Amino acid sequence: MSTAGAAARIAVVPASPFEENLTAVHDRIAAAARAAGRDPSSVRLIAVSKTWPAGAVRAVAALGQVDFGENRVQELLGKAGELTDLPLSWHAIGQLQRNKAAAVARLGAVVHSVDRTSLAGMLARAAESAGRRLDVLVQVDLGGPAGEEAARGGAAPADVPALADAIAGLDALRLRGLMAVAPRDEDPAPAFARLAALAERIRADHPGAVELSAGMSGDLEQAIAAGATLVRVGTAIFGARALHSSEDRGIPTTRVTPATRATDDPGV
Repeated sequence: MSTAGAAARIAVVPASPFEENLTAVHDRIAAAARAAGRDPSSVRLIAVSKTWPAGAVRAVAALGQVDFGENRVQELLGKAGELTDLPLSWHAIGQLQRNKAAAVARLGAVVHSVDRTSLAGMLARAAESAGRRLDVLVQVDLGGPAGEEAARGGAAPADVPALADAIAGLDALRLRGLMAVAPRDEDPAPAFARLAALAERIRADHPGAVELSAGMSGDLEQAIAAGATLVRVGTAIFGARALHSSEDRGIPTTRVTPATRATDDPGV
């Protein structure tokens, strides 16, 4: 076959679903940033691989993605352990129990879900023991409709300034900003606007707290309009996940379907 023929054959090879999904997400981020008068490079994408195996992370990393997030510490540690050959940045984005702090600190993952001073203290001690300085964000509770499914986690907005001050006073931690999840079944824009106002207040006292982690598959545009610098996207990159019953058994989904507008699980 001629060189031209080989090149033509290569040119028509279809992109993988992961590649299509990742490209679509980057396009959405760029469009939202430009619509808000922002440089698209000011928004960093965290690919949330919840329930997906390390092989899926490797495939997405091969497309140039560097930042990956996990809700569950066990999954985070397992995948990070399998992918030590890759230069990845890991983010712990789910609720973090104090007894998991040491493992997260040893890994050096960015912790997005600090919601109380006791957890901050535990992370600081663990980071110091590991010889690290750990980047953390304060998770803010943006409220939501009443009911069992409404809780998103986080510190009450009124408590955030004091918590930020406490974190800033711990040498082993570096306060990087705020994180939140929009309330369910509501327009996320007003909640993200409240978050942005609180973030501005925190930055006035702590200039290094420049990150705003907000926005997922279904609401990243509204988050970017409010100033999000980190968006946490799972379903729109990896595709549909397994049912919750399968997740509870630790069984990863194997389906890969384009899902550029799907809504992620809480914290994803």
